Amino acid sequence: MDATSANPLERLTLDRLRRRTSMKWRTYPPDVLPLWVAEMDVPLAGPVATAITDAVALGDTGYPAGTAYAEALAAFAAKRWNWHGLDVERTAIVPDVMLGIVEVLKLLSGPGDAVVVNSPVYPPFYQFVSHMGRRVVQAPLGADLRIDLTLLEDTFRQVTTGGRRAAYLLCSPHNPTGTVHTAAELAAVAALAEQHGVRVVADEIHAPVVAPDTTFVPYLSVPGADSAFSLVSASKAWNLAGLKAALAVAGPAAAQDLARMPEEVSHGPSHLGVIAHTAALREATGWLDAVLTGLDANRRLLAGLLAEHLPGISYRPAEATYLAWLDCRRLGLGDDPAAVFLERGKVALTSGVPFGTGGAGHVRLNLATSSRLITEAVWRMAAAVA
Repeated sequence: MDATSANPLERLTLDRLRRRTSMKWRTYPPDVLPLWVAEMDVPLAGPVATAITDAVALGDTGYPAGTAYAEALAAFAAKRWNWHGLDVERTAIVPDVMLGIVEVLKLLSGPGDAVVVNSPVYPPFYQFVSHMGRRVVQAPLGADLRIDLTLLEDTFRQVTTGGRRAAYLLCSPHNPTGTVHTAAELAAVAALAEQHGVRVVADEIHAPVVAPDTTFVPYLSVPGADSAFSLVSASKAWNLAGLKAALAVAGPAAAQDLARMPEEVSHGPSHLGVIAHTAALREATGWLDAVLTGLDANRRLLAGLLAEHLPGISYRPAEATYLAWLDCRRLGLGDDPAAVFLERGKVALTSGVPFGTGGAGHVRLNLATSSRLITEAVWRMAAAVA
């Protein structure tokens, strides 16, 4: 465990954070408190920083190569999720999770084919899939924010009518709700996909970010998932979005599909990114555990603050991710409460509208920051609707 493991979320001051030049801190004016895009307000994990600086000292800044990243992920999955089925030979490095999803969907579908998503869901699912000429078909989550298996089956039946190919883009854990799908739910999904000939592509980027006493289940570990793909990265859990790298992992029956991925895709990831992600998975799990403990405290803090200052907002502390999905409909702020909180309270949150069906009247708040900033954000939000 490295020296920054004593809650990395509490280590940086607002003044220091405002020196950052990334999207989170440069999109809005300095008087706005940014709790929107998925960046964490943490110092870099020590082992990751060392790996990067050592590579730079060597001038090791060429093209990525080898299977070190995949080997690190396999070891992490075995220890963390008790999954021993990640075969390094069935992996490929890709630029990031969304671009990896695009490349996998190119292997499994063609223009005009349907890609099913569970709304409300991560907005780039709609943007990237539509841009590549596929049809996005929504199968909204149930009122309990879990997969509605009956609706999913009806949707699978609809999109495969006439023998059409179709894919299902599964968000696991789910963004924005933080839902962790159970082994039984995922096995039921696999059975439906197999029955209707739908290929499953699982976005598991938030997999390492789960609450204590919560078990993440890799989709490829459940019965019937042999023909599926998973996309995984260390970027969310270790705050490495600016160091591009991810892995596409194929189930045993999808190995031939993976073999058709163009070799040049592997040139897209950053070599420094691969080095950083590998170090994170191998050597910075103590740092991750400290972040997870801090996030759990932040979930409880937010729940208490909202109950006291904004009881009109409904919030269920999530089992995973560092994102909070807030139902603001009782406040009467219209479809886009984020616009009101930004204008009147100078707090930047993510609007629920682009998440699709079920997103209107909601906002997404990034919990990966200090307790001080979360408290300040809620005070500002409450003042905005007073």
